Amino acid sequence: MEFAFVSGDPALDLAGTVLARRDAPVDLLPAPADLARWVAACPGLPDPVRVDRAGFELARSLREACYRLALDRVHGRPFDAASLAIVNRAAAAPPPVVELGDAGLRVSGNLRAVLAQIARGGITVLADPAARVKECGRAGCTRLYLDRSRGARRTWCGMAECGNRVKAAAYRARRKTPA
Repeated sequence: MEFAFVSGDPALDLAGTVLARRDAPVDLLPAPADLARWVAACPGLPDPVRVDRAGFELARSLREACYRLALDRVHGRPFDAASLAIVNRAAAAPPPVVELGDAGLRVSGNLRAVLAQIARGGITVLADPAARVKECGRAGCTRLYLDRSRGARRTWCGMAECGNRVKAAAYRARRKTPA
């Protein structure tokens, strides 16, 4: 399965690698190689990175902590203390190295640096009172995203997947209803 980067922040996109969390969870990162593919596909992160078992488990715990904290933010609850500790610990690691050259921007680093960058981005989003973190409005989708739309009217995590499904279902329902 291809990865979707529609959340507006890598921490939220990482949290979105578990689909349908409430009903029938589907983990898009079941193995270290999948995490390496996700990092390579995620814009702004260094690639390639080696993913060992310990780094993989650290990334999965960061993913779950980011999800819990973002959900706490969406529902106006105090942040979960254990999740805060995980995210803050990951953010304390050295970040990736960013270099400018004639070929453009080069970002390099190991998996710990990648996780530090993800955690720092998540902290920045969750600490911003003006950031509009929302949960997708399609039943069954549990993806969280930043609503940067004009008027804060975005309803779905993305049109390509959820928005089209909702609109198609509404169209079919209208066509089925007798006049």
